[in-house]
Amino acid sequence: MKIIKTTTPFFSLCFLIPLFMFQACGQNTKKENYTPVTMENKIAKPGNPYYSNTDTTKLNVSDAEWKKVLPEDVYAVMRNADTERPFTGKYWNTDEKGTYYCASCGNLLFRSGAKFSSQCGWPSFFEQENKKSVVYKNDNSHGMERIEALCGRCNGHLGHLFDDGPEPTGKRYCMNSIALDFIPDSK
Repeated sequence: MKIIKTTTPFFSLCFLIPLFMFQACGQNTKKENYTPVTMENKIAKPGNPYYSNTDTTKLNVSDAEWKKVLPEDVYAVMRNADTERPFTGKYWNTDEKGTYYCASCGNLLFRSGAKFSSQCGWPSFFEQENKKSVVYKNDNSHGMERIEALCGRCNGHLGHLFDDGPEPTGKRYCMNSIALDFIPDSK
């Protein structure tokens, strides 16, 4: 019978590999510097001090102040409840993935997954992002009974809510494109 003599380096290697693996698997005791991530505005509107994609504090701003900080066409829709002509807004026929915000104050309103093609000429959504993002009030203007949809943060006019949308909600949030800002999802 022949005995094979093992060499010392092989034996040492077999002993050291498990020890190395134990050290490499989370045994680091050094503390790493941690910097918290802060949400920043995704859209910059330097002339509008009320615009924020992160602040959800309810705003109480006078119409005179809004007139100073909003472009004239945005002011007309959002503060005077004007309506843009159908099939003219920038988002009525868009299917890009992303998030819609209030054009006046930056409040998060809708995700593109809730957008659908209603063929009405305005961007339509079947649900809002959260319970506070859109609020409602009765609108009896123009001899009609409708529900006006307003931004939950600044009370700016967005459009109207109807009960003829798709499942699962059966709702159609018919919005003015000019009342919305859009941020595409990063790829």
